[in-house]
Amino acid sequence: MSTETVKFEPEYAQPLLQEIMDRSGQNLLACYQCRRCAAGCPVSDEAGVTPDRLIRMIVFGQKEEALKNFLVWRCVACYTCGERCPNNIQTARITETLKQISKKANLEPLVPKVAAFHDSFLKSATNNGRLSEMEFMILLLKKIKNAGGWSAVIAEMKSQSKLGKALYKKKRIHFGSEKVKNLSEIKKLVKKAEAFS
Repeated sequence: MSTETVKFEPEYAQPLLQEIMDRSGQNLLACYQCRRCAAGCPVSDEAGVTPDRLIRMIVFGQKEEALKNFLVWRCVACYTCGERCPNNIQTARITETLKQISKKANLEPLVPKVAAFHDSFLKSATNNGRLSEMEFMILLLKKIKNAGGWSAVIAEMKSQSKLGKALYKKKRIHFGSEKVKNLSEIKKLVKKAEAFS
């Protein structure tokens, strides 16, 4: 756990706090730092920042620190933090908001592979109204190729092949593509969310 002192930056605090609360729908002022979220977060050890510390960074106006930490990119949206929180603060919604802000500001993601996964997933889900595994894999491999070339694609395929085979045997990967009824409604929702972010 970090013992670093948090520096209060009043000129940034209120606008940043309000923006994150508006966009995430979470009341960060309700956090009283009980650390129940931190005790349950499965990625905080790898991220180096716990959900309560992330909230404190935002409340104190530390925008750069809030945007440039591994929790934003390693959060798996398991919602354990919100289940444990006495005030039902969902840190996953906060990290998603910070990802959107980071992307809009053209900041380099700390974990490019996660950013590629995130973008590919959203694009496939938007195109079909649900995830198409094949389209998703193609989009992801294209992003990996653009970032690291063919050697990166081959390495990724090798690293994921064992998992892919296991999922296929259990009929958890589908080669077809299904679209939901009223796909236009999904696309409208996505456009509305993009306009908000």
